[in-house]
Amino acid sequence: MSTLTSPSTPSAPPTAGARAAAATADYLDQRTGIGGAVKEFARKIFPDHWSFLLGEIALYSFVVLLISGTFLTMFFVPSMTEVHYHGPWAAMDGVQMSEAFASTLRLSFEVRGGLLMRQIHHWAALIFMASIVTHMMRVFFTGAFRKPRELNWLVGFTLMILGLLAGFSGYSLPDDVLSGNGLRIADGVARAIPVLGSYISFGLFGGEFPGTELIPRLFTVHILLIPALILALIGLHLLMVVLHKHTQYPGSGRTDKNVVGYPLFPVYVAKAGGFFFVVFAVIALMAATMTINPVWNYGPFDPSIVGAGAQPDWYMLFLEGGLRLMPGQAEFVIGQYTVSANILVPGVVIPGLLFTVLALWPFIEAFATGDKREHHVLDRPRNAPFRTAFGVAFLTAFMVLLLAGSNDLIATHFHLSINDITWVLRFALFIAPALAFWITKRICLSLQRKDRELVLHGHETGRIVRFASGEYIEVHKPLDAHERWLRVQHEPRRPLEIEPAEDARGVRRKGYRTDALRQRLSRVFYEDRVEPVTPAELAAAQSHGAHDALPAAHDEQREELTAGSAGTRHLAPEPEDTEGTHRS
Repeated sequence: MSTLTSPSTPSAPPTAGARAAAATADYLDQRTGIGGAVKEFARKIFPDHWSFLLGEIALYSFVVLLISGTFLTMFFVPSMTEVHYHGPWAAMDGVQMSEAFASTLRLSFEVRGGLLMRQIHHWAALIFMASIVTHMMRVFFTGAFRKPRELNWLVGFTLMILGLLAGFSGYSLPDDVLSGNGLRIADGVARAIPVLGSYISFGLFGGEFPGTELIPRLFTVHILLIPALILALIGLHLLMVVLHKHTQYPGSGRTDKNVVGYPLFPVYVAKAGGFFFVVFAVIALMAATMTINPVWNYGPFDPSIVGAGAQPDWYMLFLEGGLRLMPGQAEFVIGQYTVSANILVPGVVIPGLLFTVLALWPFIEAFATGDKREHHVLDRPRNAPFRTAFGVAFLTAFMVLLLAGSNDLIATHFHLSINDITWVLRFALFIAPALAFWITKRICLSLQRKDRELVLHGHETGRIVRFASGEYIEVHKPLDAHERWLRVQHEPRRPLEIEPAEDARGVRRKGYRTDALRQRLSRVFYEDRVEPVTPAELAAAQSHGAHDALPAAHDEQREELTAGSAGTRHLAPEPEDTEGTHRS
């Protein structure tokens, strides 16, 4: 038998570069032990799905923010000292402005590549926030926040809040009319807080608005404090991903005890490196072809100027929309103090409540279910109808507030009454989320029923067959094992059953109130549900039995359905490993 190479063929001696690299690696390993860590980390298995790239887009856009922000820091002057501008932008020649605004103009028109870097920085900030929000949506709708990832959800939520603060602080630095109006609104929201409001405003601005200290303070927060916190939390977030192992979408052979995917090295290292340059290229292309935040058209900040079309970036627009929708008469006086509920409620109370519910959602859902097991396989959104419906309702309210923040643009572009638009959006803020919740939940339950129908009867083929008796039937195509596993692998979720309030001796049970609250909450989550197909129902369907009349499955049947063990009732076998697929 011939072979491609002879065992006695001597190997080529290593090159000088290879010897130097090996010596360097050995030197570091002997002093840091990094070799073991690199070996373990490089062998980590990661599943392959396009939605996992959303978090990578957030990471890479943040890297672009750091690179472009470093460039901008070298030319921006964070000072509110008044100067007179003299430069190539003739419309502003001789105009009095702050040094911050004047340096922004010089950066845009006199520094080589300055305008491109400004726009790269701004577009990267928008994409950073968009990718964080969509990444959190993916985590929410698939249940990736469940045990053991509750703390990582809080880390991601904190990153989103820090991103909002970073965007707002950076947006305000040029000291133009648009950002100045945003700061004036922020000052009004701070002042609306009872008792503490005036002290908060005085501390932020160093005196009466606008003061002379805000821009230097925002500059320090924007380039030093917030980036340091974001970097630390990104490191913690990635560390938790590695420790907990990556979640994976449901499919045949995927369980909470394994990960089906590819190793970090060399597959994901190559893919991640290439994807970074793709993200960077897209941001650079957007910055080179689409103008954003042309501060020279707005002019330096003047509190007497407020123009139509003055909106913040999209991630802060929901706050603006809430302030525009709130009726201005919602004020009342307590003693000698005026409580501005028309600012306090939409600017502080409602966002605070919504963000609190969002941050604590993993713990709320765990309390409702009483589930303390680890989950590494994601949910299909249809199999968690209440959660999916709540998320869609939340996003619907967010979209209504975005529209409200742009009500003046809608009025001017479509020649409509701004008052009519405002009243329509006021009603929509209450009606649209409730309607979206009901429709989404109905859709999820309908999709679950469709899954049951497909598992029991198979796919319709459109082929009609006539029996000798004269009966006509449609031939259905049975599901293969992989598709059947996908549609039956989830566990049935039912409202919790609790013990009676009193024991056999009539003594009230300790902790009953907490259990009753948990039971009511679990009914809200799981009262409306569709049970997945059981082995008994499938056997009855295959023998043309009355499967719909069969009793609900026992836990032993459910385990038999999804365990993947061999046998005649084996509905969800694990597939054989395919080339290029690894398990961890």
